[in-house]
Amino acid sequence: MRDLVAGTVYLAKGQKWVARHGRWWGFGMIPALITLVGYIVALVLLSTRADDLAAWATPFADGWGSPWQGLLRGALAAITFGGGLLIALITFTAVTLLVGQPFYESLCEKVDETEGGAPAKPEIPLWRELLISARDSLYVLVRVLAFGILLFACGFIPVVGQTVVPVLGFCVSGFFLVVELSAVALQRRGVPQAERIRLLRRRLPLALGFGVPLILLFLVPLLTVLAMPGAVAGATLLARDLVPVEADGDGEDGEDGTDGAQAARESGEHPEGNPYGGPSTTGAYPENPYAEPPQAHNPYRGGVEANPYRSAP
Repeated sequence: MRDLVAGTVYLAKGQKWVARHGRWWGFGMIPALITLVGYIVALVLLSTRADDLAAWATPFADGWGSPWQGLLRGALAAITFGGGLLIALITFTAVTLLVGQPFYESLCEKVDETEGGAPAKPEIPLWRELLISARDSLYVLVRVLAFGILLFACGFIPVVGQTVVPVLGFCVSGFFLVVELSAVALQRRGVPQAERIRLLRRRLPLALGFGVPLILLFLVPLLTVLAMPGAVAGATLLARDLVPVEADGDGEDGEDGTDGAQAARESGEHPEGNPYGGPSTTGAYPENPYAEPPQAHNPYRGGVEANPYRSAP
């Protein structure tokens, strides 16, 4: 229950963050506006051509009399437009994130900077980031469609189809929406998509608390554009919870307020008999007095050896 509330709090914090940084709010709306305009143009074209598509798809009905020909082609035109609208709703977030990869990368970086403990920027060319983002979005879309087909079939079950299935539909959509929105922040931390999904699945109430209210907001197209920058900012804050990034620097205070040097001595990394690192039982320096102290375990950042998910430059 605590994670469920925490997810909603992260969503609210993201909206508050962009409200305090108005320039970044406007900056983050640009990709959503571009995608919305493109989808509106595509849907208008589809609506004007739906009757022609229906007639082209049903040549066998050319000789049918009224009203059967009109009913068949009218229903097929409505299904075509409805299918296009459904695809637009399902893919809007993924396409917006793909179009806005450079925008949201900068937005995530700014959120990390203002909150402290920003990870190092990955050494990946922009074209490769776009390729990875497109591949990951396609992977998520396939999973969403698979769940959608299963839930559609379950919708014909009496009572369950009208009560449980819609709730499950919102939960599945909300979960994968969080997967998409947090992808930019977690990719900056070197976490691959399969691990991102596992992280969110382990904190499922946290993901649902963030994603389900956002799905309800995104049912209104205009709110989708307005809320997208805050959703990305909130997903970055949520990613910081999933994969904390420790601040660099010697002698900095720990999370519990303990002096960094004192904590290192207590952990055995810098015993008083050996200021250069490594345990010493005799008070003398070891064979290599300049050996670097072991680093704190963080599998999602650092060099190639410390981060198994980031390729070598």
